[in-house]
Amino acid sequence: MAATPAFMPMADLVDEIGRLTSAGLDAGRMQQLLSSTLVEPTSLDAFVRFEAGRYTRHLVHKNAEVEILVLCWAEGSRAPIHGHEGELCWARVERGILSFTDYREVSRQPLKVTPVAPAFVGGRGHVDGPADLHAVENPPNFGEPAVSLHVYARPYDECDVYDLEEGTVRRVRLSYDSVPAGITPPPSEAGLR
Repeated sequence: MAATPAFMPMADLVDEIGRLTSAGLDAGRMQQLLSSTLVEPTSLDAFVRFEAGRYTRHLVHKNAEVEILVLCWAEGSRAPIHGHEGELCWARVERGILSFTDYREVSRQPLKVTPVAPAFVGGRGHVDGPADLHAVENPPNFGEPAVSLHVYARPYDECDVYDLEEGTVRRVRLSYDSVPAGITPPPSEAGLR
């Protein structure tokens, strides 16, 4: 039986992730940290803002080694299939339920990606990753909004988004819905949200 995750204030989690990444990332230790903790609810609330019909991205912390975001998923919102620039990415469900599907690119011409495994539905405390290519969704039938914490090793400002219906891959600049004081994000364009 898995241990119940311990609550940790957001500032303490950011500090702990900083320690784990300052001397080179140990993916196993990051997985262990994220699997054994949850963000203390009142410190998470500062980053929780929903917008109908889509998910929102709220920057928590960013430096050369790591980027930490809180994503808020309105009912029915989804992130399309997208890559992580070959970097490690973890997503942990803090509230609600999300569906994660990890993919593998088979070819670009013609575009073909296949699921690595069936979609996994994860509730509070579920950690997805590290993932290279995936889609995340909060389907309407889940019946509630959701919140997730995302940790990216070596941040990036753009990523590939896969449109299977059109058979295309497009480069998209990433943007934020909120940024804490003291952090200067890249210029915002119409990007992946």
